[in-house]
Amino acid sequence: MFLQRIGNRGIRLGTLFERAAARHPTNVLILDHDLDIAPDLGRRATIPEIADLVDDFAARLDAAGIRPGDRVVVHKRDGFDITLLACAIARIGGVPVLLSPMLDGATVAELVRRTDRPFLVTDQAKLDGLPGALFAETARVLLTKGTHPDATTLDAFAGATRVPAVTRPAEEPTLITHTSGTTGVPKLAVHTGRSLQARYRPQAAIVAPILRRRETIALHVSFVHSRLITALAIALLRGFPIAVLADSDPRRAADLFARLRPGILEAHPNTFMEWEELADDPREPLAGVKLFSSTFDAIHPRTVHRLLAATRRRAPLFGQLYGQSEVGPAVVRAFTRGRAPDADGRCVGRPFPGMTAARVVGRAGRPPSAEHPGFIEVKSDGRVLTYLGEQDRYDAQVSADGWWRMGDVGYRTRWGCIHLLDREVDLIEGFGSTLAAEDALFDKLDELAEVVIVPGADGSAVPVVCTRDDRPIDPDAWRAATAELPDLADPVQRRIEDLPQTATTKIKRLELARRLEDEDRGA
Repeated sequence: MFLQRIGNRGIRLGTLFERAAARHPTNVLILDHDLDIAPDLGRRATIPEIADLVDDFAARLDAAGIRPGDRVVVHKRDGFDITLLACAIARIGGVPVLLSPMLDGATVAELVRRTDRPFLVTDQAKLDGLPGALFAETARVLLTKGTHPDATTLDAFAGATRVPAVTRPAEEPTLITHTSGTTGVPKLAVHTGRSLQARYRPQAAIVAPILRRRETIALHVSFVHSRLITALAIALLRGFPIAVLADSDPRRAADLFARLRPGILEAHPNTFMEWEELADDPREPLAGVKLFSSTFDAIHPRTVHRLLAATRRRAPLFGQLYGQSEVGPAVVRAFTRGRAPDADGRCVGRPFPGMTAARVVGRAGRPPSAEHPGFIEVKSDGRVLTYLGEQDRYDAQVSADGWWRMGDVGYRTRWGCIHLLDREVDLIEGFGSTLAAEDALFDKLDELAEVVIVPGADGSAVPVVCTRDDRPIDPDAWRAATAELPDLADPVQRRIEDLPQTATTKIKRLELARRLEDEDRGA
């Protein structure tokens, strides 16, 4: 971790765009959507224009009464202005608390309560869906769009006097995001300037030798996730033109990529699965991609194969970062056309030398192995400070000597490669790795858009499948694809939009299993 500490002054979120504008004043930001806070800006702006927008809204928020150290919840319609508002809040020393637009009203109310009377920045549509009692839990409610009798619009502070940027100590909270919530109500993860900069270091280090010239980077990453902050910092400070997508629809993405020819694509694993069809687009929208970058989860081998085959770059890479909201990226692996990802099973890679560490701890007194996977634990200076309001839950996941339990099980090979087999809570005893079985199904059935294996009420392994265009799964093809897998129940077919998802498009497996159980009871 010593390389994460050298000269670590913190990420300085509030002045990120200002510093990038000073270094690269002609650089541009391209959007696939209009900003609620600046609808007249359009979908293409220079970085100095974006820096000025951040400065403008920092002044408005200051005029609204926000002071250094105040927590400010941002929960609004999806869009890049969520990120820009976070930068504006940080610029005046506030601590942005970013809540996904996908969260339901009851969950938002609980997280606001846990934040202890924050300011709330929202919009009329979101506010109308929240409990009325929420006003008593906030210091003030500010609207980016619409009106409400008990709230103030940010437009009311237009023209407010600009204020100097506030730089808070690097070890103090600078951003609060929430965990995925795959196992219940999300936890609020408290990041410091120093922990975010520590996450930036390994990612910037691996990108530098790969991308030696200016490339356009296209990002489709949750606007409430800390990963977007570090991805932006890498691109902005190197002067890479940036395209930010709010919509993952493959047709819209293909139109944009065919025009921009991005050299770098960063997205969630499930988004890359959606974008597999871009490989067949005659316009070759992926032809210029040098680096595909995916975080959050291990990627399916079929997706890697298809995307790498779609680029015309001489030596493209697919970079997979394994990490977690609480610690950032901890393990890395790169795929090439000549190194098939399915050759190494569920390998997610190795730690960053000098920056992160990883180990696997045995369960039930057994040494970790493919047959008896152990608990995966990591060390990184990117680890969050705490869970806001839930210190006991945080303490339960970190050892006295700083090892963080990831909530996943796997094993480590003698070559040091970490193999991820399952989430702890998703283990189906006696089945083996559900993730490996899902990979095998994707490899054999091209029509699959998603497959998730969850435990049934009777302990069986139930595959929930989604197909392209919702076509019925072919029974003969299914039997052939599952012939060499452990015993599976009959497949349950669903539309992909009906599966419960997190802000980063992960499937909420426990909730999905509960829904199936409830349906069985109802039947």
